[in-house]
Amino acid sequence: MFREIRKKKNALSVDAAKELLRSSKRGVFAVNGDDGYPYAIPINYLYDEEGEKIIFHGAKAGHKVDSLRKCDKICFTVYGNETIKDKEHEWAPHLQSAVVFGRCHLVEDREETLELIKRMAMKYYPDEKTVDDEVTESGMAVQMFVIEIEHISGKEVQEI
Repeated sequence: MFREIRKKKNALSVDAAKELLRSSKRGVFAVNGDDGYPYAIPINYLYDEEGEKIIFHGAKAGHKVDSLRKCDKICFTVYGNETIKDKEHEWAPHLQSAVVFGRCHLVEDREETLELIKRMAMKYYPDEKTVDDEVTESGMAVQMFVIEIEHISGKEVQEI
């Protein structure tokens, strides 16, 4: 159902793609937007490898929510790990990326929402007290989203 990487020599293993998902802090989330136009936005997220999910937060209303209510199919991309492997081409680093295809749903249960907010916040905040304070202050205004991963691929390219 999902396409394989065209240039096999550039393909990362699934484990390497998962490592990039674990280590990256931000990615680009894309949905089928208005009038057939893609809608892609940067997001902070938490990769739940055990549950094969990506968790993120956003507003309770807007373009993203409207699009997901029409079609739950999404694409999510992270990139990073720039390295210079060739001193002659220092201006053209190697770059890794991971692409996820899946289905995204809004979390409707309040207790699950608060649990997911805390799990995700622990990735970004310096300590649990700061997380608890933030959840108490703004947790009611947050909508949590969960991507059920259907396919992961990754690649490394040199940007020449």
